[in-house]
Amino acid sequence: MKHFLRVVTQFFVFLYCKLLWRGLKFVIRKFTGRCELQRICYNNKHGARRTLKIESSLRFSKSGLLQSALSVHPDKVEKTIDEIMALKKINPDTNPQLGISLQASLLQIVGYRSLVMEVEKLRREPYDCENQEHEDMLMKLWKELRPDTPLSGRISKQWCEIGFQGSDPKTDFRGMGLLGLHNLLYFAEHDKATALQMLNDSLQPKHKSTHRKPSEMSKAEWEQKSLEKAIGYSFAIVGINITDLAHSLLVSGALKTHLYNVAPELPSLLHLQQTFCYLMQEFHRFWIEEDPSDIMEFNRVRSKFHRRILRQLKNPDMVLCPHFSASDLHLVNL
Repeated sequence: MKHFLRVVTQFFVFLYCKLLWRGLKFVIRKFTGRCELQRICYNNKHGARRTLKIESSLRFSKSGLLQSALSVHPDKVEKTIDEIMALKKINPDTNPQLGISLQASLLQIVGYRSLVMEVEKLRREPYDCENQEHEDMLMKLWKELRPDTPLSGRISKQWCEIGFQGSDPKTDFRGMGLLGLHNLLYFAEHDKATALQMLNDSLQPKHKSTHRKPSEMSKAEWEQKSLEKAIGYSFAIVGINITDLAHSLLVSGALKTHLYNVAPELPSLLHLQQTFCYLMQEFHRFWIEEDPSDIMEFNRVRSKFHRRILRQLKNPDMVLCPHFSASDLHLVNL
């Protein structure tokens, strides 16, 4: 009975708020002479703050045309804007900037949706050792990260040197498919200096903390300390894990804040790959700051890092400012 009353109460509260909000919008439109979309465009600068509000307005509109605008093909965005302007009885000649603003935001919205589908396709495509294109990408990754070391063979323990778990990297790509390989190769190619530095850092042994200097230890103590297991992380495996984190942010919609602020119109795979590079660098710094006792703490550190990024993305003006050379290609902060 209590559950039934709670459901009924929630229903009436929802109904009341919905009617109140629509009534309020009607009054505001009569008072200002502008519809909700006009008010959003004129009162918010280009970027996530504006686009997120437009997206919400279209999604919860009672008009089928406005709701369907969220899923139109990018090539039909201009026509859709004309139809919205006609529906709202807005004269494009006296409101030229409105059409431009709506078009830019709608391109961001449908572009984000297309990006999710493109990324999902890559994630679901498994690594195929019979596919020469896949093999070429993998070999190129080795050459970028180990330019002075020839690979003894396709199946080799040398793959562990760049952070794979075994002698055949294809098994490590099962979770993220080709998306993980694409991201790692992009990082190695477009921000090579940083990628090599991170790889080198990940291979350095991190000894248990001590207040004694090497000069204060006996030779036997120092040799024993040098044999201790490195407490770092595996570069390639972390790259696949950060790919999973970036994918999670994208699919959940959390990354809209960043992408709507950096992509003038259509967010692309390039923007996501640049974001991946940024996340790799930030995780590396975060890992050092956290100073975990061993690799078994990886999931804890990753979860904490994930929560920090999510908090940052709750700010509609947030841009995950990349500090890497790849950001100079097409990343635009509007």
